[in-house]
Amino acid sequence: MHGDFNSAALSSSRAPATAPVTASVSPPETVKISPSPVPPTPTDAPNPSITQPSSAPSPPATLPSHTTNQPSLVPTPNTAANNTHTMVTSFAALITPSYGTASLNRSSFPPGFIFGTASSAYQYEGAANEGGRRPSLWDTFTHRYPDKIQDGSNGDIAIDSYNRYKEDVGIMKEMNLDAYRFSISWSRILPDGKLSRGVNKEGIRYYNNLINELLSKGIQPFVTLFHWDTPQALEDEYGGFLSPRIVEDFRDYAEVCFKAFGDRVKHWITLNEPWSYTIGGYAAAMLAPGRCSEWQGLNCTGGDSATEPYLVSHHQLLAHATAVQLYKNKYKISQKGIIGITLVTNWMVPLSSARHHQNAAQRALDFMFGWFMDPLTNGDYPHTMKSLVGSRLPKFSEEESNMIKGSFDFLGLNYYTASYAAYAPQFRSGNKSYVTDSLVNLLTARNGIPIGPKAGSDWLYVYPRGIRDLLVYTRRKYNNPLIYITENGVDEVNNATLSLEEALVDNMRIDYYYKHLSYIERAIKDGVDVRGYFAWSLLDNFEWSSGYTVSYGRNSRYYSGNNSTGKRNGYGGKPGNGEKHSSGSPSFGAEKSNEGNRRGMDTRKSPMKVVPS
Repeated sequence: MHGDFNSAALSSSRAPATAPVTASVSPPETVKISPSPVPPTPTDAPNPSITQPSSAPSPPATLPSHTTNQPSLVPTPNTAANNTHTMVTSFAALITPSYGTASLNRSSFPPGFIFGTASSAYQYEGAANEGGRRPSLWDTFTHRYPDKIQDGSNGDIAIDSYNRYKEDVGIMKEMNLDAYRFSISWSRILPDGKLSRGVNKEGIRYYNNLINELLSKGIQPFVTLFHWDTPQALEDEYGGFLSPRIVEDFRDYAEVCFKAFGDRVKHWITLNEPWSYTIGGYAAAMLAPGRCSEWQGLNCTGGDSATEPYLVSHHQLLAHATAVQLYKNKYKISQKGIIGITLVTNWMVPLSSARHHQNAAQRALDFMFGWFMDPLTNGDYPHTMKSLVGSRLPKFSEEESNMIKGSFDFLGLNYYTASYAAYAPQFRSGNKSYVTDSLVNLLTARNGIPIGPKAGSDWLYVYPRGIRDLLVYTRRKYNNPLIYITENGVDEVNNATLSLEEALVDNMRIDYYYKHLSYIERAIKDGVDVRGYFAWSLLDNFEWSSGYTVSYGRNSRYYSGNNSTGKRNGYGGKPGNGEKHSSGSPSFGAEKSNEGNRRGMDTRKSPMKVVPS
């Protein structure tokens, strides 16, 4: 999935007032963010167009991502045994509007628009020690530092998709999904990380079986090559993405996948959310490998938040571009596929109409989104980053710049939430870090009023219009790329005290999907080239540093010892009472029903099926 830490959380790791003062660079003036206004629907949160000056800002919000659903950078203590996962979903707010298909259905979107759902290997597969797979850095991280996972859990079993992939595909077929986005476990294909050390035929067989099963049910595979699970062998040998040596090894791994699966896979994604992987793992210590600067006091495993994030992202971009170059030169024509990358960003709303807050919002976008989109589009990092980070920001050679520029056929875009951006000149002094370099404080509230309704995670505030503003911004700034929304979703805190009937109510998630899809429809009418939408996620799963404490799934499970109960929800499932809506889909019914067996009983949450128009 996405990650589970947020942009706001990082603020708590910023330099204390007593830290030594170091030289600073004044922020350059930037273009004011002014996406075309969108009238809010009656159920929207108040339009956050900035008209009021702020009072004293509320405490810093966490770095925005759906990455580490933790309220701060300091992990909470383990609250549950590894073998007992409470997977019944609670709901943040009970909403009972009527969602008919007359106003939003499949025919609301262009012909060929894809509806799918998304997953990742470590969060879904389990079978950590089966089929020839060897450890990734996430296996090591969760076992060595269980206190960094909210419930002390891990992905050893996860939701056992390695053994139950046919059941998973059956759920997708019943939901009438067009596509499934999943990732390949690098260490299941190359157990020791390097091609020279051998290819695991059992791993190849597993993914062949999954791909074939999907295609037999009419579901297109969208395959991500790297979703944060670097082989531990490469971490041990040279530090993984801290070293430029990773570029060649990633290229070799990618080629094994192109050769083995490219005759059937027509949509490749090189990397998932390089921002989340970098910041969670090398600036905030919330994701594997848990590195940051010692002065942050986050019980880091080592590291330097002033330099390592920039190195890791630099090497990710080079690895991405090298794999894309290989695919285009050697496989694209014969296999007739396309290749891209998935990025994540919050939409940034200036704290007020003051120029310094407008500029802060632009810098926040540059440091989260432009960090990757500028090199991919223009061959170099944003001016704001070069000015503020200085010599700590690596440079591309002319050859590298040319290779990276234009190295995507499509952009995968993950969107979950939005943040207020406030100019933070106090960050000029003190210890240097990625977290403070942008001179921006990201907030979830203004004058005590949240930017939107709060979801299960402290960082996730529902702000649907942000997805349209982001899409319009991307069209204008980055030459209108072909876009797939590769993740969008909302979580709830798992609450074992709810009755099954209560847990099945999922109106909050239906509301989230309805509003976001409505704004995507508007963006398409504005000329944004959006070709598909993937909900996060098909099933409740291991949510990184949040473990099994929150749920994003269309389908859920309740774990108590060896018993399990699942539930289904929102985007997918039969429209009420099982009838098909002649007006098409998505359908936003609110009925509940039970069906089938999956490690116990599967119970659908309030359904929303993708029905052909």
